[in-house]
Amino acid sequence: MTRFPTRRFRPALAAFVAAVVLTAGCTLPAFAPRAESEGEAAPPGTAPQWRACPEVPNELVGRGAPDMRYDCARIAVPRNWGTGATTGATAGPGAGETFEIALIRARSTKQRDRIGSLVVNPGGPGASGVDTAVYLSFAAFGGLPTSVTDRFDIVGFDPRGVARSSPVKCISDADLDASFGYDPDPESQSSFDGFVGLNRRIGERCGAKYGDQLALYGTEQAARDMDAVRAAVGDDKLTYLGYSYGTLLGATYAQLYPQRVRALVLDGAVDPQQKLIAGSESQAKGFERAFDNFTRWCAANAGGCPIAPDARGAVTDAIAKAKASPVRARDGRKATAGWVFYAVISSLYTEQGWQELARAIDDLQGGDPDGVFKLADSYAGREPDGHYSNLFDANLAVNCADETEKPTRDQVRQLQSQWRQKYPLFGPALAVGMLGCVEWPGERDPYPTGRANGAPPILVVGTTGDPATPYEQTPALAAMLGVGRVLTWEGEGHTAYPQTPCVTSAVDAYLISLTVPREGLRCPAR
Repeated sequence: MTRFPTRRFRPALAAFVAAVVLTAGCTLPAFAPRAESEGEAAPPGTAPQWRACPEVPNELVGRGAPDMRYDCARIAVPRNWGTGATTGATAGPGAGETFEIALIRARSTKQRDRIGSLVVNPGGPGASGVDTAVYLSFAAFGGLPTSVTDRFDIVGFDPRGVARSSPVKCISDADLDASFGYDPDPESQSSFDGFVGLNRRIGERCGAKYGDQLALYGTEQAARDMDAVRAAVGDDKLTYLGYSYGTLLGATYAQLYPQRVRALVLDGAVDPQQKLIAGSESQAKGFERAFDNFTRWCAANAGGCPIAPDARGAVTDAIAKAKASPVRARDGRKATAGWVFYAVISSLYTEQGWQELARAIDDLQGGDPDGVFKLADSYAGREPDGHYSNLFDANLAVNCADETEKPTRDQVRQLQSQWRQKYPLFGPALAVGMLGCVEWPGERDPYPTGRANGAPPILVVGTTGDPATPYEQTPALAAMLGVGRVLTWEGEGHTAYPQTPCVTSAVDAYLISLTVPREGLRCPAR
């Protein structure tokens, strides 16, 4: 893998989904209904044919939200919009061909004074916007406020290559198991070489399946698709809520189509000017800082943290023991160092995950790895039967198509050692994670990194304790765009809206009335 995916799943809603799933006696599916049940895609430039699709929320969470109607459609977009490193829409890879983009529209039956559509993207890259629109439609369980859903249709789309939108799938379940289970810090040369070989095999298989079309999964192409989504929902200008990687997608759109922007909320900002090495180091720093915050919480809340007072020591010891003698679960899976490490990563995306991590490490010390696997599988998108969604296939395809920087294996090896000293728990894994793009085939198609001249003010939201998109990237993105206005949440976890009244009121006023928050507004943690 490259950097850790930047995707968002709000804890209150996650708990609600988990409760529904447990009640129903089933597992949350990786995909809602497949393409064949969603009708024909509207050709490029034509209006989509919407149809009622209550089965999507039914399969995701067991039911639709009260007073919400769900409709689905598919549109066709050119595979190659003729941009960047691709050679043009009339020649080169994908010429004359299309991708299908899946859409869902959640519309409140109580809607009044409709403004238009709020297009949403949850990040990743590789996470489903269709699923996210469903989750956000549940206002009572951490979704969007009714003040927003009463004025906007909530429109989610799966970007090209993701979930229901011509998904890219080329990594086997066995290779994903091997990747997640691998030593996060392969110190010996033979162990490092083994991880190189695993990434090379993944790259070769994806290259053999998709060839020169791998470059077509980049962010700029997806941002042009987003303008087709805007046209499909009938809006003259785009109103957009993008989380994590979705901020990069939104920023790219603003540079390409500044005159078509109504309002963009970019929450959990990615700095587009950071290349692979700088971005990976930024995440290493962000996760290390978030883990320090977890350990301080643990020391101050020993009653709720069974691995207090030395949480860092307990986690480091658990990973070391897993390297030497991994605990075997009842189904035969071994909780190797990689799985323990990704349980830690998973828990840091929300402050509510801290207590779950502490329990999981404590249980692992007692010989029960179930909590570790629950956290790690949630992060990885691994189902109980061992099957994966295409989140990480798409994540690699998009990240590597975007990335012009390609360090050598020797550079990666050097950075692994250097970052182990600076960021002992997360640095080595972020360094060797770059091997995913080092071994990835195909051309690159980088996105633009300039000003959104002519766009209205764009709201850029950052969380001071964010591990996946560290806060320093928030002012950097705002400054790059030239029209960014920063809103800061002094909280923990990944992304901010709508977690507190301060953040919620500021974002709602911007979305609904185009009222820009005052310069330098900072919202307290609680």
